[in-house]
Amino acid sequence: MREDVLRELWEIIESRRAADPDESWTAKLLDKGTAKIAKKVGEEATEVIIASLTERKKDLVAESADLIYHLFVLLASRHVPPDKVYDELARRFAISGIEEKQSRKEW
Repeated sequence: MREDVLRELWEIIESRRAADPDESWTAKLLDKGTAKIAKKVGEEATEVIIASLTERKKDLVAESADLIYHLFVLLASRHVPPDKVYDELARRFAISGIEEKQSRKEW
């Protein structure tokens, strides 16, 4: 079941596209647009950093879940399925992190 959580999360986010923004947080975020969602991702990333510096692992877990959710909403706002991210991660398994970083210089 755990390996299906991200798939299920994506399906829920996609299903909320047509929902009423007054009744769905996801629909409200999508309605506000990519810039607002990106700002929320930044806020959540900051909260993960802060939580990582505390002694409470529970906070880090909760904030990490928030970050993943908001990142998925951001992907949805740009119509980028998470499979594209998974494919990129899989591509990187074949090379070292140092090589991967160096390859970005070409971008």
